[in-house]
Amino acid sequence: MEKPKVYTKQDADALCSWFKTRELPKSLQVDKATFIPNLAFTVNSLCECAQRYWNNPRMAGYLIQLDKIKAAIEKGEAQ
Repeated sequence: MEKPKVYTKQDADALCSWFKTRELPKSLQVDKATFIPNLAFTVNSLCECAQRYWNNPRMAGYLIQLDKIKAAIEKGEAQ
């Protein structure tokens, strides 16, 4: 089983900064099961939580979601 990634404060800051430098689509299909109708609101909310709770491993879900959203956006840009 793969060991979960441990996020640092720098990881949280870098992820949130990445989103601030992008023109985000209005909505995004992240994967087969995850559709985000208001991407800007969702990213802002996730970033607030990620920057507040980055040091709590139980709260890594915010950072994991941001990573998945970033990957989906990058994949879409590459097409």
